[in-house]
Amino acid sequence: MNRTRAGPAAGRDRPDDRSAHPLTRPAILAAALEIIDRDDIERLSMRRLGSRLGRDPAALYRHAANKAALLDGVTEFVFEQLAVDSTDPDWRHQLRLVARDFRRLAVAHPHAVPLLVTRSLATPLGLRPPGTLRPLEHILVLLTRADFSEGDALRIYRALFGFLYGHVLNEVQEVVDRPEETTDLLRLGLQHLPIGEFPLLRGLASQLATYDGVTELERGLDTLLAGLAATLGPAGARRQDPR
Repeated sequence: MNRTRAGPAAGRDRPDDRSAHPLTRPAILAAALEIIDRDDIERLSMRRLGSRLGRDPAALYRHAANKAALLDGVTEFVFEQLAVDSTDPDWRHQLRLVARDFRRLAVAHPHAVPLLVTRSLATPLGLRPPGTLRPLEHILVLLTRADFSEGDALRIYRALFGFLYGHVLNEVQEVVDRPEETTDLLRLGLQHLPIGEFPLLRGLASQLATYDGVTELERGLDTLLAGLAATLGPAGARRQDPR
């Protein structure tokens, strides 16, 4: 997915009609995510957020002690939109739905992907916002109900999200060097690579330029879930994946 960073624009942080409503934590986090979506994480500040909400930035500190706490809140705000049905009798089907939902959130909020991937992993589990841990807990419930041991359930979660983190980072990163060029080799800047050292990579220019996130996700899930079922799945859990 190619993306272009937006630059400053006049009137960008003009207050919206939320200034007439009570200041709540969900409203603050939603506005913060809007700024991140539009500009980037580095452009988020208490001053800009206060301007966006039509409030004195000092009022925001009652809901987030500093920018780090605000970013934790945004991470939690996004993760709370990740739906996991722990009562689904088909664990593979449910994990496939979770994976699609996670990709949907990442594509909808590409500038927030570093928060979803690296920020969570850099914080000890017990210190992470509860909302970021609920998908993990619900997936563990889903898998233990499918007769996996608790240890195997955790291994499956780690395998799934390790794959998802890598997938979304690949999909949302900027890959185009010169979009005005007419060939994929030149658009990706692969002409800079010595042909004698990187013949296969240069030869994949068209496939690299036409990355299909949906297709690649499904192919990866086919391999991952089949392998997990074969190596860890109890006999009662080895059912055909209906997708």
